[in-house]
Amino acid sequence: MQPLDRIDRILLERLQQDGRMSAQALSELVHLSPRATLNRIRRLEETGVIEGYRAQVSRSAAQQVAVFAEVTLKDQRQATVQRFERHVVECREVVGCWLVSGRYDYLLRLACQDLAHYRHLTNAWLDDVALGIDRIVTSTELQTVKEFTGFPLAT
Repeated sequence: MQPLDRIDRILLERLQQDGRMSAQALSELVHLSPRATLNRIRRLEETGVIEGYRAQVSRSAAQQVAVFAEVTLKDQRQATVQRFERHVVECREVVGCWLVSGRYDYLLRLACQDLAHYRHLTNAWLDDVALGIDRIVTSTELQTVKEFTGFPLAT
C-alpha cells in the first residue's frame, strides 16, 4: 500500500464525516477536477483503505440498550479462540468485539432489546461449554459521550 498524501488524507477525513459527500464538493476542497477526485476515491476503495460505506442509525431509533461485556476464556487454545470468535462474529447482538490485553481477553459491545435479553443471551453463552467462557463481567452503557467518528489521520 502506498503512503497517503495530503489530498488522500483530506478526502478520507471528509468521507469519514460524510460518506455521501459528492465528488464535486470533495473536488472543491482539494482543488482537483471531479474526475481526478473520483479516481483517487476509487483507488482508495480498490486498495482497501476505504473498506465501505454505511448509514449510522441512532440508538433511540433502534430502541436498544448497549452493554459492554468483558469476556475471559478458560484457555487460549487455538480451537477455543476460533470457536468463540466465530460465535461472536455470527451473533447479531454483538456490534463490536476486540481482543485485548489485560484482566480479560475480549471486550464486546452488545445491542440488546433490554437487559433481560442480554442476560438470556450471556447465560446461554456460559452454558455452552464449547465456547470456553470462564467469566463475563458486564457494564451497562448509561450515556454515549463520544461515538466513533473515524480514525484520526496522521498529517
